[in-house]
Amino acid sequence: MTSVRWPDGAVTVRTPATSANLGPGFDSLGLALSLHDEVQAEVSGGGLRIDVAGFGERTARFGEGHLVVRAMRAAFGALGEQPPGIALRCVNAIPHGFGLGSSAAGIVAGMLAARALCGAAGMDRLPDEALLGLAAELEGHADNVAACLAGGLTIAWGAGPAGAARCARLEPLPGLTPVLCLPAVPLATEAARQVLPMSVPHADAAKNAARAALLVAALTGEAELKDAELLLDATRDFLHQPYRVSSMPATASLIGALRDAGIPAVVSGAGPAALALVVPGVTADPAAVAAVAAQSGDAWTVSVLEVDRDGATVRG
Repeated sequence: MTSVRWPDGAVTVRTPATSANLGPGFDSLGLALSLHDEVQAEVSGGGLRIDVAGFGERTARFGEGHLVVRAMRAAFGALGEQPPGIALRCVNAIPHGFGLGSSAAGIVAGMLAARALCGAAGMDRLPDEALLGLAAELEGHADNVAACLAGGLTIAWGAGPAGAARCARLEPLPGLTPVLCLPAVPLATEAARQVLPMSVPHADAAKNAARAALLVAALTGEAELKDAELLLDATRDFLHQPYRVSSMPATASLIGALRDAGIPAVVSGAGPAALALVVPGVTADPAAVAAVAAQSGDAWTVSVLEVDRDGATVRG
């Protein structure tokens, strides 16, 4: 294998936040959001230097255990090369521990940075499909990393006997506006998953299958949206959200209030953030989401976002 000629300059990777599940699409659906982390990486003469600004500033002390570094090492390993040293700067705008794909953003950023630092050989040795599989392996599931990589609306699944991660990217409706409701206190993904049962009733699985299919049709314009009722039906979940009420009661209460007001709302990923899906002329506007949140009695930060349709980008 030809040795890599390391570049003199840095590469910069920009990765979007993501909201997985979207209600019934458990561990499969993902939506990229207009909230971004940025990682600048370069090969140094030796050692490891990490600087982190924004969310997760304290993680700089993790050294080789830092998630972006671990992702870079995994990618360099797949590429067959490890650089003499790494200098890394992370500027994080994605909150940690709220179900917004911050870990997926870090993993994708690290792997894309490593591939870019390997120049033309990087894409040959680690094409997109292989990178998705490697990222999903490190993350533990593919829904967030797929949306982070591809942007837009994605469906992720495991293919083949080994369950290798695959994804399909779909173009969401023009004007689809995600409205994020962020509580004051985060929740670890592991804690949110611990409340899930090992099995669910077959009838609930069947209901979810229908709603996940309906949601894809609704968010891509294949199903006509005359009013919010179809989106309310399409975002109803039976597999995970009912079981997570005990671990995030304020989130469950807000989502219930939003849905009672005719606004399609779901837990964002493992929570505790909530995500409302606003479609102009079909649902209430973002101001209505903010009004319901303000009346809930809990402290919510409401942000009107856009769908990130580009996914992760690399420059330099």
